[in-house]
Amino acid sequence: EQILKETIFIIGGCRSGKSSHGLDLAMNNIESEKIFIATCTPYDDEMRQRIEKHQAERSKDWITVEEPVDIANVISRYNKPGTLILIDCLTLWITNLILEKDDQDYIQSHVKELASAVQKAENKIILVSNEVGCGIVPENSLARHFRDAAGFANQSIAAIADRVIWMVAGIPVTIKPQNGAIK
Repeated sequence: EQILKETIFIIGGCRSGKSSHGLDLAMNNIESEKIFIATCTPYDDEMRQRIEKHQAERSKDWITVEEPVDIANVISRYNKPGTLILIDCLTLWITNLILEKDDQDYIQSHVKELASAVQKAENKIILVSNEVGCGIVPENSLARHFRDAAGFANQSIAAIADRVIWMVAGIPVTIKPQNGAIK
């Protein structure tokens, strides 16, 4: 039986294999249309090189939408059965929101809009994010604000996801199963 609607949230530390696993899951699906929502804004050459590497990993049948802030609107625009949306990544999205307006209520309203768009969607959605709460408490206010905003976003998306996968050293560990069964 093919699952038409499913939300998968992939979370883990930096360089844990999150993006690769998300892409693998997407490529193993038979959806007719695949949408990649890229949240990264290339501020320097190193980031541009990372973006180019990620683009090369995707096949030509992907539609890439570069959207640093309004990803809920993009989800709504491509909301139809038979479409798979991969969002990479929420952590960079939170950074973009903070850079746009460093206000907790503003950021939380965007997170709530995202969660609502994901819940209303009729298609498969894979979201990728960094787990930033496993380290020490940051020494400065901006870093603490970022950690808190990312933690709120991660909790909000994990709560509505059908499946949550924690990536550890390239190994996917399902921490929230779909339909009560680990797949």
